[in-house]
Amino acid sequence: MIKIIFSDMDGTLLTNDNELPAGFDGMITELSRRGVIFAPASGRQYFSLRRSFDKYRDDFLFLAENGTLVMYKGKEVCSSPLNVAATKEVLAASEGFENILRVYCGKKDAYLRSDQNTPEFHAELEKYYTHNGVVENFSEIRDVPLKIAFFDPTAHAKENIYDKLAPFKSSLQVVLSSDYWVDVMSPSINKGEAVKNIQRIMNIRPDECAAFGDYLNDCEMLQAVGYSFAMANAHPDLKKFARFETLSNDKGGVIFGIRRLMVYGLI
Repeated sequence: MIKIIFSDMDGTLLTNDNELPAGFDGMITELSRRGVIFAPASGRQYFSLRRSFDKYRDDFLFLAENGTLVMYKGKEVCSSPLNVAATKEVLAASEGFENILRVYCGKKDAYLRSDQNTPEFHAELEKYYTHNGVVENFSEIRDVPLKIAFFDPTAHAKENIYDKLAPFKSSLQVVLSSDYWVDVMSPSINKGEAVKNIQRIMNIRPDECAAFGDYLNDCEMLQAVGYSFAMANAHPDLKKFARFETLSNDKGGVIFGIRRLMVYGLI
């Protein structure tokens, strides 16, 4: 029987209007009654996820920052910080990236440099990093780095960010999270590794877990569970790693997939 359901947020659980799907609260009530934990797994900051699910903050298991920080009932379950020296190298190498937002993602805050604090960039930052601050220089930050996030407002993140960070791919996790975002993290972590850490810590088998995703940063997560679902709107390459396909995010695909699992007696 399934004990944990992991779900990506953007393009997966949330509609294209950034709303939770119809029937979400009722489904969470039923999952709770059946003893199943729901786990949002996102590139978003922990504080952002917690605000999005405020009434469930003590019920949900949160995989934040693409798995670099896992929180449950307000306490850290596990984390995988980014090496400080590597953080400095990535920031230095990306100094010349034009019109690209760079975010230093720490355990306590997300930081934007003051010379990039434009209304456009700050509005984008607020969507995913509600707990944030502005600094004159990244070197003044005294916080544990979890990842460095890059945002391209033109939706060409692969060409303008991902490909330019190629020299770091052999030593760090460089992940294309969407057409807009690229995340740089510790080489030992991704959503899938976070799921495996949770399974080990909570003594839960892969076949007792399900997961839903839509983009390439969800590949490892789908491989780490027994019941993996790709959204109808998912990247074609992600669908290769999923056992099942469900409806699109705009049609409540996560809710539909969970109901399928219930029908087959897996929850």
